[in-house]
Amino acid sequence: MKKHLLSTSAIALGVAMSAPASAQDWNMDWGGFHNTHVGYVSVDSNTAAHVGADWDGVDTFTNAEIHFTPSVKLDNGLTFGVNVQYESKNTGGAIVDESFMFIESDTLGRIQLGNENSAGYLMMVGGADAQVGGVFGINSASISGFIPISTGVGGNLPWNFRQSAISQWTEVLGNNDVPRITYFTPSFNGLTLGVSYAATVNGGLSAANSPNNAGNNAGVNRNIGVTDIWDIALGYEQSFNGVDVAFAARYGTAENNTGAPGTNDPEVWGVGGTLGVAGWIIGAHYGENDNGGLAPDQEGWSLGVGYDIAGPWSVGFDTFQGEWDDNAGGEAEYEAYQLAASRSLGKGVRWTIYALYAEGSINGDPAGTFGNANTEVEGTLIGTSVNLSF
Repeated sequence: MKKHLLSTSAIALGVAMSAPASAQDWNMDWGGFHNTHVGYVSVDSNTAAHVGADWDGVDTFTNAEIHFTPSVKLDNGLTFGVNVQYESKNTGGAIVDESFMFIESDTLGRIQLGNENSAGYLMMVGGADAQVGGVFGINSASISGFIPISTGVGGNLPWNFRQSAISQWTEVLGNNDVPRITYFTPSFNGLTLGVSYAATVNGGLSAANSPNNAGNNAGVNRNIGVTDIWDIALGYEQSFNGVDVAFAARYGTAENNTGAPGTNDPEVWGVGGTLGVAGWIIGAHYGENDNGGLAPDQEGWSLGVGYDIAGPWSVGFDTFQGEWDDNAGGEAEYEAYQLAASRSLGKGVRWTIYALYAEGSINGDPAGTFGNANTEVEGTLIGTSVNLSF
């Protein structure tokens, strides 16, 4: 599979390089989003780090990016372009979120080269896709922006990024935006196949952070760390007489070269789908991260229901349920519920109101894996958001 993918990419690049250049100008597209939430939150927690803390009150949360997506279509029908996504918040983190080149055509499909998530991540669908726009992300690490549920802010849940216990969008060991090769086939009557390869991980679960480089300043030693990450996904979208159907399935794995006793190759898999009819949309997913003993295993599922009322309003409900298992008798659980209503105010402008509840709990921790045995963190948020998409 690896040789086939690389040879396919090489053939496509060779065809592109040998083709005559186009006289057409570059299309200098750009866009992005700016979503700002304001809410009142009430929190109860019995973790040691939260003793004496008062988290109740009004707070704000912003998620915003600017995307630059210039492209040019050559006379041979191939489109070349780049996608650079800038974080437009002053949070002290990374300035560039994702940055990659793409090559696509109706007959070739699409090749992506650069720092981007895998095909399995990009193609997954589930409960979040049925909820109305502008809600708060209960299936992401963003929840700690209002409710301090992650260990990073004194909570009790090991908030591993892009893992099954907190999100329908997952990666092998939670690797994120590593340099990657991804290929998507053209759509065959709504059916699309995606395959990704990355040489090594960056970040993800701290126990499995690779000592290898995940950028441009060194090669990759395949005898250490976690390397050779493969992901494959199958997606289907079609409409039948007013019924809209979408389905996705994904699998990913990597080679465990850490040499840690009792560990093996990590894996991730998941399935999800949505069904839309007569103004209703229902979505659900299930996924697992089997982390090969490098970290606790995770599983999670989501369910969402939305209804588009005649006129500018829509309403929705979604829930996310996640669980960590350290395979030594320790268990952590996450649950969240959200009810929302959203109104379109005009092109690219949406106003949303919502109420949500989230809870994290540790049910025993004999091995000290989680560090917050028999604790609970729970919070209720009443919020509103203005969401700009341009």
